[in-house]
Amino acid sequence: MNGKQGTLFINLGLLLIATALFLAGYNRYTARQAEQTAENVLPQLGQALPTAPLERGTPALPEYPKDPHREMPVQTIDGRDYIGVLRIPALELELPILSECTYPNLKMAPCRYFGSAYNGSLVLAAHNYSTHFGRLNTLQAGDSVVFTDMEGTVLSYQVSAMETLAPSDVEAMATGDWDLTLFTCILGGQSRVTIRCVRVESEVLEKALLHWGSAFSPGATVSHFLECT
Repeated sequence: MNGKQGTLFINLGLLLIATALFLAGYNRYTARQAEQTAENVLPQLGQALPTAPLERGTPALPEYPKDPHREMPVQTIDGRDYIGVLRIPALELELPILSECTYPNLKMAPCRYFGSAYNGSLVLAAHNYSTHFGRLNTLQAGDSVVFTDMEGTVLSYQVSAMETLAPSDVEAMATGDWDLTLFTCILGGQSRVTIRCVRVESEVLEKALLHWGSAFSPGATVSHFLECT
């Protein structure tokens, strides 16, 4: 190898190192921007949520069991529509959820990729920032996931399974007997870490169903209610 070839390889190596450093720095920058978005948006979403206490002895039945195919309400902040807030206690995460999944939106917050929380088909996507879905692979079966919509309805879930899917496997991502799916790409984008969750009915919702659901027997669940509607 002559001197010119050696210089060429050295320059190429330096260029690759510089590119890697630039990409790493850019990823840290966009991750920090996303973290700041959550810090700014979450208080505004909290202020928009209903805060009036329920009257004792008359628990309110949420709207979604009556019409599981209704559109999810949104709150618009800085020109973007949010459908609610996601909490993952095991990861110490609380994140606003954008209604529409686009590349610019994904750089700001997790997004609805498909479906609705009301009919058990919600799929949420986010970048693999550590402050977004970058640590999904550390979740364990039974871990809690909580979604609160913009009407203040709290939907509780438990992690049931973890899958690794190809980026092109859109049908598998949006189908199956899962009430909630969370996913993110691994570094390099060659596959998607996918967390499948199932609904866990809250004590408050059970009391509301017992109070309002006289059409079915005591102890009835949301699934019973949906079968009657």
